[in-house]
Amino acid sequence: MSYQIETVKKLIQLREKARLGGGEKRIASQHQKGKYTARERIGMLLDGGSFEEFDMFVTHRCTNFGMEKETYLGDGVVTGYGTIEGRLVYVFAQDFTVFGGSLSESFAMKICKIMDQAMKMGAPVVGINDSGGARIQEGVNALAGYAEIFQRNILASGVIPQISAIFGPCAGGAVYSPALTDFNIMTKGTSYMFLTGPKVVKTVTGEDVTQEQLGGASVHATKSGVAHFAVDSEEDGLKLIRKLLSFLPQNNLEEAPLMSCNDPIDRLEDSLNEIIPDSPNKPYDMYEVIGAVVDNGDFLEVHRDFAANIIVGFARFNGVSVGIVANQPRILAGCLDNNASRKAARFVRFCDAFNIPIVTLVDVPGFLPGTQQEYGGIILHGAKLLYAYGEATVPKVTVTLRKSYGGAYCVMSSKHLRGDINYAWPTAEIAVMGPSGAIEVLYGKEIATVTDPTQLAAEKEAEYREAFANPYNAAKFGYIDDIIEPRNTRFRIIRALQQLASKKLVNPPKKHDNLPL
Repeated sequence: MSYQIETVKKLIQLREKARLGGGEKRIASQHQKGKYTARERIGMLLDGGSFEEFDMFVTHRCTNFGMEKETYLGDGVVTGYGTIEGRLVYVFAQDFTVFGGSLSESFAMKICKIMDQAMKMGAPVVGINDSGGARIQEGVNALAGYAEIFQRNILASGVIPQISAIFGPCAGGAVYSPALTDFNIMTKGTSYMFLTGPKVVKTVTGEDVTQEQLGGASVHATKSGVAHFAVDSEEDGLKLIRKLLSFLPQNNLEEAPLMSCNDPIDRLEDSLNEIIPDSPNKPYDMYEVIGAVVDNGDFLEVHRDFAANIIVGFARFNGVSVGIVANQPRILAGCLDNNASRKAARFVRFCDAFNIPIVTLVDVPGFLPGTQQEYGGIILHGAKLLYAYGEATVPKVTVTLRKSYGGAYCVMSSKHLRGDINYAWPTAEIAVMGPSGAIEVLYGKEIATVTDPTQLAAEKEAEYREAFANPYNAAKFGYIDDIIEPRNTRFRIIRALQQLASKKLVNPPKKHDNLPL
């Protein structure tokens, strides 16, 4: 056999060895936990046959604690690039079969290499996390590796989309890379994220808590807001990433893909003419409004289980990708609170960074009152949302459906925060406060002195409603561009977006802003 054939044979053998990661036994253990291997995950995520791997032969350089006796090709992370629906994507997947997916200096440098390449090429990065954390044997070198990754996450933020999938443990310093990325996806039952584990919590605070209670998918999807999506299986998570990327551009200098649309732009939705209840205190479902106006009712919600009083997510209007922000009257009457303000502000800033127009559907009675909200910093959190809308330079179309009171009117993409097109339904009530509250302030003393206070209050309330709690007063000053028939909402939004397609707006030059964090 010739020397060349021998060398090729050796290459093939080494590739087979690298693809086995930590070996058949550990792969079987991974499968028994209901989890896939790093390469299986990449295979499901990318278009078939498109994956090109980098650094398959990299190994760790650690000689402490006998580590030089145990090395694996690839060193616990699979990195490279491929395509999703034909579009370039860079990917890394941590391999739990090799040292529990723990991060070494070599491991980190592999991730940094593809992140650097993604920045040069202007393409998204998807990171699949399944790791026991820093490789203790490497000490500060492992920590340095994490910090190198964090620095790249920071520089890539707002330049290329970054998506994290948490498909296993993600603890300690490892949590900060996903926290810096744009979207986090967790699997129910098999993934968790926390800075300090249950044992440390028990030692320091005395609390008894399980990994799932401390940092499971349901916790982060509902309570902390760390996870944007909680999925039932890894297959669902990988399909979700593919769908999510279909709404996003490759980078901040490009537009999102324009899809062909078979949903007529002038489709009338008669149900919207009757969706607002007669009583201003009765709720309705904002999801019905969103489903009625977007292309084919297709809406990809983000943060569905967190701060449900506001809805955010992606949809299309005539094939154009948009971000939707909408108050939900069914939850807390659609009031803005701390979590809703944070959730919507981050989403608005993401859309603005990546040239995605923002459509805002408004029905907000105000900010949620109470000591819990005030002590939690609702002034600052509300200011984040206000800031995000005021800073955004992408096309902004706002439709006020019913209530828009007080400071919440200003915050929800009002004309004064450079809203481009502001529509209102005839049912819109735009005022400093609701009629009953306003009457109490304006006529409280007078009402208290009459023999029939209920009748006078009702009369004054009707007068106030006629004068202020309608869209015509705001339209009179040009704060509302037009009052539209609800069933025409889809058509009017699409026409507005078409008109705004060539919008040019630049903020004043500065080193960076100082938003209220």
